[in-house]
Amino acid sequence: MKLSLLNSNLKGDFDLIEQELETAIYSETELLRDASVQLLKAGGKRIRPVFVLLSAKFGSYDIHKVKNVAVALELIHMASLVHDDVIDDARLRRGITTINYQWNDRIAMYTGDYILARSLEYMTNIKKPTAHQILSNTIIEVCIGEIEQIKDKYRFNQTLRDYLRRIKRKTALLIAVSCELGAVSSDVDTHLQKQLYRFGYFIGMSYQITDDILDFTASEKDLGKPAGEDLRQGNITLPALYAMGDQYLKDIISNVNENTSKEQMSAIIAKIKKSGAIDQSRDLSFRYLTKALAILDELPANRAKKALQEIANFIGKRKF
Repeated sequence: MKLSLLNSNLKGDFDLIEQELETAIYSETELLRDASVQLLKAGGKRIRPVFVLLSAKFGSYDIHKVKNVAVALELIHMASLVHDDVIDDARLRRGITTINYQWNDRIAMYTGDYILARSLEYMTNIKKPTAHQILSNTIIEVCIGEIEQIKDKYRFNQTLRDYLRRIKRKTALLIAVSCELGAVSSDVDTHLQKQLYRFGYFIGMSYQITDDILDFTASEKDLGKPAGEDLRQGNITLPALYAMGDQYLKDIISNVNENTSKEQMSAIIAKIKKSGAIDQSRDLSFRYLTKALAILDELPANRAKKALQEIANFIGKRKF
């Protein structure tokens, strides 16, 4: 279920965003166009545009202005996925062959760069220096996060703080900025912009932790990739981190590498599930979700606030 479907009042605006995304990735260069379209067709929850539009509803909402922010942030997210797939040597993205696997790493990297450049082009339609400064700082942090993720691969002695800092840059920051820039584009007052940013940050942390839990608990069909693939690729997520609090499990998990078989991963996943690490991870996700809902309580009452509450509850309960 796409998050956009939770608010049918914005259906026309979401349809417009989808059309704009198709326009944005179009290129007269056939190879670049085919690679970009393949990524777009892989779909996604469009969570960033959802938060842009709803946050903009707290101000002077104009879809023809706000759409530029929504498209820009989704394109940045798409570009980061392309680069992630190259780094992870991934073959599938949401069940569809990745650009790097269908073509090669060079084509994938330039496709990601092209999509990123198009996102910046869309943002030029927002005539607010503050918005561009926010976006520039965000891209810097996302890039730092990508480098840190590479450095942290197969680093089994990392801390909870390392993990939280990484998912902040990987996911939470872009969601927080989606809320903030949606508000900026609609001339929402500065205090409310900051509140929406904090809401987005907390919901983004909860969202990513839930994603990391699902990598161990969801089916391969739902994931579009084998369960436990993050761990096999060396990405130490929260359930594995908690499980390694047990020395016996740490010794087992620390032996995981890219050549670990599917059968071996299944056995390791079963041990992680039995360890209580999944419940610990859910607890932390819920704590972030509770903080997000507390911020919403302080916001002015309108349809957008109700929709944000519904989305927060959806994220807290989602099985996939």
